[in-house]
Amino acid sequence: MLLTCQSDVAPLRRVALKHARDAFVSPERIAGQWVDLAYTAEPDFDEACREYDAFVNLLESFSVAVEWLPAEDEGLDSLYVRDASIATDRGVVLCAMGKAARAAEPAAQRRFFESRGRAIAGGISGAGRVEGGDATWLRGDVLAVGRGYRTNAHGIEQLRGLLPDVDVIEVPLPHWRGPGDVLHLMSMISPLADDLLLVYSPLMVVPFRNELLARGFSLVEVPEEEYDSQGCNVLAVAPRVAVALDGNPETRRRMEAAGVEVHAYSGREISLKGCGGPTCLTRPLERG
Repeated sequence: MLLTCQSDVAPLRRVALKHARDAFVSPERIAGQWVDLAYTAEPDFDEACREYDAFVNLLESFSVAVEWLPAEDEGLDSLYVRDASIATDRGVVLCAMGKAARAAEPAAQRRFFESRGRAIAGGISGAGRVEGGDATWLRGDVLAVGRGYRTNAHGIEQLRGLLPDVDVIEVPLPHWRGPGDVLHLMSMISPLADDLLLVYSPLMVVPFRNELLARGFSLVEVPEEEYDSQGCNVLAVAPRVAVALDGNPETRRRMEAAGVEVHAYSGREISLKGCGGPTCLTRPLERG
């Protein structure tokens, strides 16, 4: 079996996670941080841990191996492990966070990956900013990267230098709700198969949407009423097999009509309140 890091749809074999109990730490830690981090409401610690256990059980039902990031003093947002790194076939690229409160996360992931003997391809430095939620693989040699408030031009140029064999497509992102929001490229696009994408078109710039169509992708559209409830944030665990947050019935119906097998999890505490769905909660490391 040929394994790769450069896919968002091939069968998921290995993933890095950080349990809610290790990110949230305690009810007191949550109480001291959730407002400043712009959560929509205060997460309940015990319920978050229960939800996370069920989420892990769902991933493991697909024979996904889990590597556990340890508890470190990084803050609540470290639950959303995708953002601090990008996995590539050359090694892990450590990001530089556009959200200042998350600045410690890439270094913590570096320590973890080095302790596991995983190659580090480099890191974004200086004025560069890149967050993993702004990067999605369209093909093994094509990486779409959103340029917005979390990822800037300096960061994208550094990423191109670290990945010379990859076509890095820069995608302008809209202002939407401003720099305090958690808008990433993956807030509006989730790959479901090599030829199928879940999208929220109202936030997509026309040239990028047209390019996706020209590349042969079919688009499953998320309805407006299910966007804020993480309808567009879906994790492919295999082609046309997806893990999605429960509570978006029309989005689920549309995916199933396109031939996608959908598995839902409850995530009021771990996803809705922090605005981070299943792609945000996971750092895929190996697929194939």
